[in-house]
Amino acid sequence: METGWIWVLLLIVFSPLILGIVLFGLQKKVRIIHTASGIAKDGYIGFSWTYLLFGWFVPVVRGEVGIGVLHLVITFVSFGLSQLIFPFLYNRQYMNRMLTSGWALDTKDPHYALAREKLDIVG
Repeated sequence: METGWIWVLLLIVFSPLILGIVLFGLQKKVRIIHTASGIAKDGYIGFSWTYLLFGWFVPVVRGEVGIGVLHLVITFVSFGLSQLIFPFLYNRQYMNRMLTSGWALDTKDPHYALAREKLDIVG
């Protein structure tokens, strides 16, 4: 009987990760290039397992300190529930911010077509 409760607890704890992987797939790197300077860096598509594990710290590490602070405030206000929602949203939001601020997808990247599809880029 005790092992049954352990499995239920594990399923509850890992359900966001399982649901994210099933619905959105694993996080994939996609190369982005700054159009004016030619600098290249990695962008990400899919479910953000790094955000699930590290939360608001992920935007800070990616150089988005303001977004990280905003996510920290939202985490406190929501008593941590936002930590279960943001992994589904963060990579898409990050890529949209990058692509609207002078960055472009690298056409030579193997995940280029998948990134266009996931980000709903037409044309």
